[in-house]
Formats: sequence, C-alpha cells, structure tokens
Amino acid sequence: MKRLDPKNLRFWLPTYMINKIKRLLRPVEVIYPIHIIFCFVDHFEPFWREADEIAAVKRVKMWEKVYPQLARRHRDWTGVPLQHTFFYPIEEYDQEILEKLASLCKLGVGEVEIHYHHNHDTSDNLRNSLNRFKEILWDTHNLLSRHVNSDEVMYGFIHGNWALDNSRSDGKWCGVNNEITILRETGCYADFTLPSAPSDTQTRKINSIYYATDDPLLPKSHDWGSDVRVGACEKGDLMIIQGPLCLDMGMWKKIRKPRIENGEISWDNPPSPRRWNLWLSQWIHVIGKPNWIFIKVHTHGAQDRNFEVVLGEPMDLFLEYVEKEFNDGEKYCLHYVTAREMYNIIKAAEQGCGPDPTKYRDFLLKKRE
Repeated sequence: MKRLDPKNLRFWLPTYMINKIKRLLRPVEVIYPIHIIFCFVDHFEPFWREADEIAAVKRVKMWEKVYPQLARRHRDWTGVPLQHTFFYPIEEYDQEILEKLASLCKLGVGEVEIHYHHNHDTSDNLRNSLNRFKEILWDTHNLLSRHVNSDEVMYGFIHGNWALDNSRSDGKWCGVNNEITILRETGCYADFTLPSAPSDTQTRKINSIYYATDDPLLPKSHDWGSDVRVGACEKGDLMIIQGPLCLDMGMWKKIRKPRIENGEISWDNPPSPRRWNLWLSQWIHVIGKPNWIFIKVHTHGAQDRNFEVVLGEPMDLFLEYVEKEFNDGEKYCLHYVTAREMYNIIKAAEQGCGPDPTKYRDFLLKKRE
C-alpha cells in the first residue's frame, strides 16, 4: 500500500473531497467582520541533529536577537504583536535555554508549551515524564498556565514525529495506546500536533477543532471525534486543534500534480499570499461560529536552515501582506495569538461568547505572571 500511495493520501483525501462537496452544496453563511485567529506553533528543538550545547544555545540566541524586532514590527487589529508558541522537547531540557526562552516570552511575544519525542514508551514513564517536566516549567521557569476554576497547571502539547496516541502504522515513536487519557490526566488542555500529512499518522478527520475520545487499548483514537460546537458540552477526553490541510492545485503548471498544503513553514516552503488564501479557505471554526476562523501553522524554528524564512524577509513580507489585506476592521479583523490563547478563544466560542474574540485570550487559562 505504501508503494501505491507514498503520500498516504488514503488517510485523509476521501474526507477532504466529501467536505468540498458539502461546502459546494451548502456554502458557509458569514456575518462580517470575519475574525481571523492566527497561531504560529513551533516544534522548537535547539539540539536538532544532536547538536552540542554551544550550538543549541547559539540557535536560541538568534531568536533572542531577531525575533522581538520582527514581532514588534507586526501588529494585529488590537495592536497585539506577533505571537509565537515554543513547544519545547522534554528530552532536550536545558536550564540555560529555558531561562532564555522564558525571558523572551516575558517581552510579550510568545509562550512555551510541551513537546515530546519518545519511542517504545510505557504509560507510567509517559505520565511521570509529563508531570516532571510540567513541574520544572512551572516551578523553575515561571512558564505554562493555570485553569481559573481549578488552579490546575495546564499545558498544550505537540507529539514528536507526529505519532500522537501511537498512531504510526509501525508502532514507532510512541508505544502508548492510552496516551490521550494520560495527556488529559496530567493537565493537557489541547493537542496541536495535526496535520501530519504526508505521514501515516495523519487522521481521517481534517480541518477541524474537535474532542477525541480515547480507547486505551487501541492506537490513533483521535482519528475521528466530536466537533466543538457553540452551546454544546465537552464530549471526549482531549481537544484536538488542527491546522489547515488541503491540495494546492496552483502548483499544477510547475510540477504537473497537486501539492499537499499542510501549513508547514520552512526553508523550502515559505509563507506566501497563495498559501494564506488556502489556509483561510479551509474555514476551520467552531461549529455555529463561522465568522471566527482559526489558522494554526507550524515550523521547526530552531533548525538553522529555517532561520532565513521564519525570522527573515519572507516572513516580514508575508505578514505585511496579511496585515494590509486582512485587517481592515470591516471585512476582516486579524488576531495574533499563542496556543493557549487560541484554546481560550475556542472555549469562549463554544460557550456562545462574542462578538470580539480578543476579549477571551485569558478566558479559562491564565499564564504564569
């Protein structure tokens, strides 16, 4: 099957085509202005390719030097600067690097959450690793957030190698079939791993915000789930916040075949107006609130080859375009958010709040001051 379908389209293309037909038959009815909630999440791995500490610290220093200037040059509808969420790997913990990231975040341009690469793991070790790292981030570095109702320390999560809930077909890079349950029990408020195409970890459900219900005996319990809806209660174990996934037919003239658009920003896949329009057209929203659109894109921002794009002119020009064309206050209002803030706004939409999403950045989860 892999030889016949090297891009693993079988996992998600049927859903994509069905959704396109549904949209044609029943177009989304929109009330203006459309609020675009934009979140940039980062699989931030400073020790990428087994770098030593000197090289890892150098990568973080590049972010310290360049990113605050970039962020402050770009403002959303309410004047908030560009936000960046650093999902930091448990297995790469380094006190100096986390201190630098914490200082960077105190400038008001980002936050830190949890990332984890593991292989042939056990439930007990996973639980212990998450709890221990959560405590380190909270107690030592004044990071993460608390739930306003329970005071529980909470975190967002991205799975290394895309293999959330043991979802690789070969069983590598996880090993824990009840991972979704463990994430919920250790204080994870939402998972931000997806989309993962062309990996075989990609779910059937795409371009959605939904609750996954764990089957602790089987892998890939998040393959499908219940959409988050206005006025509905939570229905499942963990919220899954997906980024855009679609086919980019605009590349047909160049490569004679459609290209997978998965929201990744990298040295060989820079942001562009065409890509932005594709992300926007997937119309990821809470059911019943179609004029709040959630766009989550991702990068590996500590990889040297991505610096020029993520921190340089390509990103600058892209953001200038977005702020000029999609931030007029009448048809569109742009909102730069962290992963935590995106979750809070989703929960506010679920509870029927409105009309301005930016009021709900701290709706349920408040970051450590």
